[in-house]
Amino acid sequence: MTITAEQASEVRSRARCLYTNEQVQQALDRLAVDISDKLSASNPVIITVMNGGLIVAGHLLTRLDFPLHVDYLHASRYRGKTQGAELDWTVEPQHSLSGRTVLVIDDILDEGITLQSILDYCNAENAAAIYSCVLVEKEHARKSGCQHADFVGLQIEDVYVFGYGMDYKGYLRNAAGIYAVDD
Repeated sequence: MTITAEQASEVRSRARCLYTNEQVQQALDRLAVDISDKLSASNPVIITVMNGGLIVAGHLLTRLDFPLHVDYLHASRYRGKTQGAELDWTVEPQHSLSGRTVLVIDDILDEGITLQSILDYCNAENAAAIYSCVLVEKEHARKSGCQHADFVGLQIEDVYVFGYGMDYKGYLRNAAGIYAVDD
């Protein structure tokens, strides 16, 4: 379902703020410390999951002060919708993952299907160690894929959210904070 910019603005105006920009920045600081402690000596390949992980990775990578390679992939179940479907792989990473430590960065862990498929891909590519990082992890019992990310910035209730990479029907990824859509 496609919406207009005006409709997206209306959704934004009615949304409930779950985490402010400042709270998200603090979470990113914590993530950077945890990731640095675990991965700084491993020369990792950091893989951003497009499009949602773009903003998270952009804010997080500048906080990581150690040698690393940056890559991306594009795999999505949503494609502008609010319900997930079959995973669609658009772009695979360009770096070889064989023998490397890999950190996958995404915006949200909801049901875990997309993230699990990506972790399985990294394993099939013979990565030596594979870690996952999400800015937001939803608290619910519906996870049928990856149950928990290795690095988690914020926990949220089971609501539809946007901001910091997460979208509402293709819009609002750029909102500076995490917002719940008003039903």
